[in-house]
Amino acid sequence: MDECLALADLGASINLMPLSVWKDLSLPELTPTCMTLELADRSVSKPIGIAKDVKVKVGMFHFPADFVVFEPDPRVPLILGRCFLKTGHSLIDVHKGELTLRIKNEAITYNLDQTSRYSANYDQMTANKIDVTDEACEEYFQEVLGFSNVTASGSP
Repeated sequence: MDECLALADLGASINLMPLSVWKDLSLPELTPTCMTLELADRSVSKPIGIAKDVKVKVGMFHFPADFVVFEPDPRVPLILGRCFLKTGHSLIDVHKGELTLRIKNEAITYNLDQTSRYSANYDQMTANKIDVTDEACEEYFQEVLGFSNVTASGSP
């Protein structure tokens, strides 16, 4: 079984896979799609197709997932969205920094605070790291809390 890195993104509504990874994994034919994607940089991308029922292994578990195949940023081979996390009966404990995936009575838990000490070897395409990113939230932090309209003049 071939392996590659992946990013689990709770904000993503679909699972994404670049065409190069689809080719490297020798997956079955793609299902055509007329979908268009608006990327974070506001550019629009037309996916090549959909890879149906791809088996995703996380620890000892195997989950079926559909992937939209397109030409993305080569540094992030897979983005696993909410539909994958739902299939894995995922529990995300933000306070503890843990991600738990479950099948029946078995579970695997990743401590997101400890995964940063593992290195990622992009040349061998093995999965041994989960990245947690807070920068996107920090950009809007003051606006969300209502501080964006506060002036520095000190006047009430």
